[in-house]
Amino acid sequence: MLQRFCLWERLAVGIAVATVLAGCLAQNDEGTILVDNMLIKGTAGGPDPTIELSLKDNVDYWVILDPISQMLYLNSTGRILDRDPPMSIQSIVVQVQCVNKKVGTIINHEVRIVVRDRNDNSPRFQQQRYYVAVNELTPVGTTIFTGFSGNNGATDIDDGPNGQIEYVIQYNPNDKTSNRTFDIPLTLSGAVVLRERLNYEEKTRYFVIVQANDRAQNLNERRTSTTTLTVDVLDGDDLGPMFLPCVLVNNTRDCRPLTYQASLPELTDPARVNPISVTPPIQAIDQDRNIQPPSDRPGILYSVLVGTPEDYPQYFHMNLTTAVLTLLKPINRDLHQKFDLVIKAEQDNGHPLPAFANLHIEVLDENNQKPYFTRSTYEGFILESSPVGTTISDNQNLTSPLQIVVLDNDVEETKDPQLHLFLNDYNTFFTVTQSGITRYLTLLQPVDREVQQLYTFSMTASDGVQESVPVTVNILVIDANDNSPTFSNISYNVKIYTDMRPGEGVIKLTAVDADEGPNGQIVYEILAGDQGDFIINDRTGLITIAPGVVLSVGRSYALTVKASDSAPPAQRRSSITTVYIEVLPPNNQSPPRFPQLMYSLEVSEAMRIGAILLNLQAFDREGDPIRYLIQNGDPQQVFNLSQSSGLLALGKPLDRESTDRYILIVTASDGRPDGTSTATVNIVVTDVNDNGPVFDMFLPKNLSVQEEEANAFVGQVRATDPDAGVNGQVHYSLANFNNLFRITSNGSIYTAVKLNREVRDYYELIVEATDGAVDPRRSTLTVAIKVLDIDDNSPVFTNASYTVCVPENLPPGTVFLQIEAKDIDLGSDVNYRIRTQEALQYFALNKYTGELSLLKSLDYESFSDTEATFTFLVEAFDSKGTMPPGLATVTVRVKDMNDYSPVFSKKLYRGMVAPDAVKGTVITTVSAEDQDPPGTPASRVRYKVDVAQFPYSASIFDVDENSGRVVTRVNLNEEPSTVFKLVVIAYDDGDPVKFNTTTVEIAVLQPSVIPRFTQDEYRPPPVSESAPKGTVVTVVTAAALNQTIVYSIVSGNEEDVFAINNRTGVISVKKSLDYESVESYELRVQADSLQVVRSNLRVPSKSNTAKVFIEVKDENDHVPVFTKKMYIGGVSEDAKMFSSVLKVKADDKDTGNYSAMQYRLIIPPIKDGKEGFVIEAYTGLIKTAMLFKNMRRSYFKFQVIATDNYGKGLSSKAEVLVSVVNQLDMQVIVSNVPPTLVEQNKDQLIGILERYVQDQIPGATVVVESIGARRFGDGYSEEDYTKSDLMVYAIDPQTNRAIMRNELFKFLDGKLLDINKEFQPYLGQGGRILEIRTPDVVANVKKQAQAVGYTEGALLALAVIIILCCMPAILIVMVSYRQRQAECAKTARIQMALPAGKPASTAANNLYEELGDSTMRGYAQQEQQQLLRPSLLRPEELSMESGIDPGQEYYGQDYYSYEHGYELPQYGSRRRLLSPSGMYDEYGEVVVENDGGYYYSPHGSTAEEWARKKRIKLIVDPEYETSSTGEDSAPDSSQRNRLSNPNVQNNINGNIYIAQNGSVVRTRRVCLGNNLKVTSPVRLGKQFKKLDKLAVTHEENVPLNTLSKGPSSSDKMNTRPCSVSFASSTIGAENIVTKPRGSKMKSTEERESVVDNEDVKEPLESHSEHTQSDEEELWMGPWNNLHIPMTKL
Repeated sequence: MLQRFCLWERLAVGIAVATVLAGCLAQNDEGTILVDNMLIKGTAGGPDPTIELSLKDNVDYWVILDPISQMLYLNSTGRILDRDPPMSIQSIVVQVQCVNKKVGTIINHEVRIVVRDRNDNSPRFQQQRYYVAVNELTPVGTTIFTGFSGNNGATDIDDGPNGQIEYVIQYNPNDKTSNRTFDIPLTLSGAVVLRERLNYEEKTRYFVIVQANDRAQNLNERRTSTTTLTVDVLDGDDLGPMFLPCVLVNNTRDCRPLTYQASLPELTDPARVNPISVTPPIQAIDQDRNIQPPSDRPGILYSVLVGTPEDYPQYFHMNLTTAVLTLLKPINRDLHQKFDLVIKAEQDNGHPLPAFANLHIEVLDENNQKPYFTRSTYEGFILESSPVGTTISDNQNLTSPLQIVVLDNDVEETKDPQLHLFLNDYNTFFTVTQSGITRYLTLLQPVDREVQQLYTFSMTASDGVQESVPVTVNILVIDANDNSPTFSNISYNVKIYTDMRPGEGVIKLTAVDADEGPNGQIVYEILAGDQGDFIINDRTGLITIAPGVVLSVGRSYALTVKASDSAPPAQRRSSITTVYIEVLPPNNQSPPRFPQLMYSLEVSEAMRIGAILLNLQAFDREGDPIRYLIQNGDPQQVFNLSQSSGLLALGKPLDRESTDRYILIVTASDGRPDGTSTATVNIVVTDVNDNGPVFDMFLPKNLSVQEEEANAFVGQVRATDPDAGVNGQVHYSLANFNNLFRITSNGSIYTAVKLNREVRDYYELIVEATDGAVDPRRSTLTVAIKVLDIDDNSPVFTNASYTVCVPENLPPGTVFLQIEAKDIDLGSDVNYRIRTQEALQYFALNKYTGELSLLKSLDYESFSDTEATFTFLVEAFDSKGTMPPGLATVTVRVKDMNDYSPVFSKKLYRGMVAPDAVKGTVITTVSAEDQDPPGTPASRVRYKVDVAQFPYSASIFDVDENSGRVVTRVNLNEEPSTVFKLVVIAYDDGDPVKFNTTTVEIAVLQPSVIPRFTQDEYRPPPVSESAPKGTVVTVVTAAALNQTIVYSIVSGNEEDVFAINNRTGVISVKKSLDYESVESYELRVQADSLQVVRSNLRVPSKSNTAKVFIEVKDENDHVPVFTKKMYIGGVSEDAKMFSSVLKVKADDKDTGNYSAMQYRLIIPPIKDGKEGFVIEAYTGLIKTAMLFKNMRRSYFKFQVIATDNYGKGLSSKAEVLVSVVNQLDMQVIVSNVPPTLVEQNKDQLIGILERYVQDQIPGATVVVESIGARRFGDGYSEEDYTKSDLMVYAIDPQTNRAIMRNELFKFLDGKLLDINKEFQPYLGQGGRILEIRTPDVVANVKKQAQAVGYTEGALLALAVIIILCCMPAILIVMVSYRQRQAECAKTARIQMALPAGKPASTAANNLYEELGDSTMRGYAQQEQQQLLRPSLLRPEELSMESGIDPGQEYYGQDYYSYEHGYELPQYGSRRRLLSPSGMYDEYGEVVVENDGGYYYSPHGSTAEEWARKKRIKLIVDPEYETSSTGEDSAPDSSQRNRLSNPNVQNNINGNIYIAQNGSVVRTRRVCLGNNLKVTSPVRLGKQFKKLDKLAVTHEENVPLNTLSKGPSSSDKMNTRPCSVSFASSTIGAENIVTKPRGSKMKSTEERESVVDNEDVKEPLESHSEHTQSDEEELWMGPWNNLHIPMTKL
């Protein structure tokens, strides 16, 4: 009898096994009951036992027997029962022996206890880390690592699934791309497959975390362990070259366009400039810099791809490997001024990605043109009061600067010639700007016109080599009124006589003003003291006696005279003097008087002698004769003054260089002692050009300069000219050697070019000096210049390269070449040496003679190159000089002397052939080697048949000249068993030719020993690609007489996929097949006899070969792969049913039906049985299956499954996220291209936008909502189809919702310039984004809100005026209002007893909703809170699929904490529509308090205390309410409300608004009369529809609850039902139940409340046509016309 039990390892103590027949033993469970009752009849205990029970074969005593209860226990005290190694206890077998004490029989029961495995061991990797290197060019899908197979991966000592290992790749936070770059599709094998293309340039190493887990059935009990697989990416040849230096374009690996620069003088000998210096040097490198091994790295080849002008190849050549640019012939700048070439760099391995760069070569003009000024003279003007730095003007009005244009024909007219301009005089007063084609003169120090009015100097331009012809610059200083008129004396004393008549002159005053023009024109006037007796001429200063005045003796006058200039009044200057006049009796003794006290004149120094200069005639009142005399100022008696006439004449020649000014004091006397008066004559001598320049003879005239120095200073000459102005300005020039030397304006002589002493060593230079006059004077000076020698020449070899052929094995010391070099410098000493170090061990060079000899014998075979040549450099240098040595190349060619003969590997070769072998049958192969250097003619071995020894054999057999294969020359027809001998010769191509021979014995086989196949071709059935190794494909059969057949595959099995049994001919699968790689195979099999095979030979013939055609059958061995792991999309709130959302796609490597997909969705259950989304099974297009109204910011996450073979095969899945949005989440991208173009390139454009958004929010997805014509104008009512509007939004995968519209704007608008650059290739030339704007609807809402604000401001101002004007009326109205209110309070009794309904669960959480309008900005936080009310939703009615977690408060604080002035909140409704019933648990009643207000109070006595604290005040408004959009709507006539007879009076408001925090929103309505019209739910629904369009969240329209029937009243009032709105308190609300009465409720869109009226059975027919005015609207301050959602019942 066998009983078998099984317990799990390590069960808790006390767990009993329910069955006896089959149980499981758990490891390490002390006291575990193994068998609770063995059901053996009889008793083993007690006073009269009938049986005796005991255990036998209880190994290690694991089992304990309780014989009385017949129970078996586990004995694991102090030890562990473990089925895993090292204990490995997999079962326990014991014998239960039962002895019948009455009859003595013994029965043995075998109990077998199986220890089942418990998953108590984790997988363990055999290595801590794993490593693999992968080339970056490895194709996606390639298995790159199989190191986890076998015992190299992880092992688990558990049993069954607990010990089976599967591998998965985990996310590595330190290497975030590793898990998507690699994958383990076959988790059991652990083979790592490449899933994304590698890029060495972006990442060189991946750290892949591989997790090994067992396959325990309970997922929670699975154990795991991890290891790191290090994947090194090897550089592959995937990139082309790049030119250096490389400046990368932002965020790319592309180099910015590079332009190399070079310049060449025209007509330059190529030898002087080659190689051409290019800046920077042309260099390109392969971007794949780490290809291994280095020998595989490609080289770079350079070439000129194209260029302008087209004849550039005549002038330039570029080295193919070094990119060295050389000039082929001189360039004439008259033909070509520049060259623009495109350089191409490519790899020498044919890589298809070349690099390109530009090369700009400027042809410089030979400096053979002097700079020149565009004008010969310049005239400028400067105000004498101008500050330092003022620019000289070209007109007296000082309106424009003086432009000095200087050009150089050596430079293009549009370029700055970079000339140096210098002034030969007044360079401390003026300076010229240093750059530009147009130069300007500026002031260095202040100038004074009174000191010097005209500055004349010459200006010269120099290009560093040549100077321009000097130009004359005249700068006129314009006067400024900086001088006051001055009198010669402070006061004057004048005596007059009584006999003087009116009009007779008293004195002529003269004031001097150094200014000119109006600033120097003096006006005189008498300020005081004239007593009306004197007048003054305002221009001449002559004081005369006034008309009608009679002078009296003894009178005296003190006249104050003022002299003023004629400048503008604000700038006018003046001075005063006093004239004292004394009146005397008549007298005839007055002295002569000069008309002026001061005379001024200018006289040229060239004035002739005797010329009259001035008339100094004086006036004497008495008419006495006057005598004139020069009293002082002319000691040399240069001037003559006529004593009688007063005429001043020139007496001697003038010389300005000696004396340039004379001041003469002249007297006029009538001969009496007091009869003399004086005058001053100021004479200025002006210059004439009467002197020539004179050289300074003390300066050295014998000069020297070193050769090869351009612009080197040679010496200086100096000449002076005593003339003034331009006549004294000296200019220097060279009369000869102008092309070699130049002279500056200060006489410094420089070399214009590099002098070459070896061409000429002495010059006599003639320097000419001229002054600046119109007809200049000249002087010359001869200067001797000696050119000094420097070491500027290297020795030059007579040949640039030497080539010599040297036979090998010449003895050391043999001279085989003599070289020679010369140095043309003075005193040079030429020496020779070998420059290449490797050549020093073979050759010697005589230092003085240049003889080249051998140091040791040369061996041709020792050279590894194809040609035995040795090329090295020799140099010649001047031992006394410093110049680089001259170089020459010596090439030594070693002549091979053919040292060795070919040697065969065997002396005798054997072969077999069929008697009917066809022509060309290969019999055997001979081989010979030659020890001469490989690649040389002497080492090349060829074969031929010796026709002399065995002529017949030579006629039927031949040998291949190159391979040595012995073949049949003809189709054989020989007797079997015949043996032929053939002599084969092996020879080389050396000089002389050497050869060797061998013999080949060929035996003709019997036909019977040659096997024959039963078929020429075999075509077995297709083999499945999943066929395991060893699967038989087919059997080939051949037969031969008395021969053992050996089969082999001779071709078509290069990858060793198939194997053939060489004895049976069975062809089987050796390696795994892959239909996707190879679809069919063609094998060629051959059968040979064992005898032939043992001879290591094969005998092909017509009969012993056959073809085998094997077709591979495709299997479904590849799972579908989605293009994305997660698809993210959006759906608009107003999307219609079955609108397209997004499209998914999965690919499959299999073919046929195995790659045909069927898609299906796995969506968590949504309430009301709605599916939410559907998918087209074979296209993958996901569509909507419900409406998403009022679900903004909800989201749906579900899975899409792709199954190949039309849903019957393998499957894979991907995640799908769909977020509900509306236009509040969107931005409109306006571009200047048509919508069709945007539609064509939509994917590319969205990809660009997505990249910029992902820079801020990783993983975000940009979704297109619509593409259309650009909308503009008022209300966006106009369309422009030449431009487009692209409306987009973005989904954040972290929050699963749309990114805020304002954030999306910031992400894109800040990068608009960069986005436009990337858009350019897709939008075409000129295409760009014009703006990013708000959608039309949102913009219109903001505009309306602003309009409301403006209106309120105007109304407020008007209200102030009205209040001030109508204060008495307001007081009357207030008194009337209070009386009316009291009357309403007394008469109104409202009891709204709503019938109790089905009790509901706990109160709903508050979901605070946004108002959805930007006009909230600017209001206090408390005010904003009052406008936000809780949603009356149950937690259980929230949609989990829509991203709502029941029981959690959402946005509890966010709505209250945003700052004032922030944009309107972007939160959306996260609710679903509620069913009409069960919304409220219990309503209380409406009571009226002493204050006349109405309050909502819950039912029940237990709630009285709470009710008193938590009552909510109600306001009831009976009139129609105007919708939030300003429209009126009335209830349909077919759906009128009926009202029970409530206990309300006709003056109670009909609409009740309850604020969240208990505050009251009051109306401006007074209590109205009867016939109040009910508010229609249809009307409310329409209002909410309009709010929906604006994304303003609101509660779903719920049925209007019927008003409870109150106590009957004697007054029958024809009143309308009241529409009441409730909202719960901020603290919480009691459970409320709504029980509907009356007619059945309509849909949530058009549902109306219907209540019964006991007395009024017919529906009310009263319809008001009255449209509610502003006075009748809900009074909410600035919120009056905004879209404010309120809970309406």
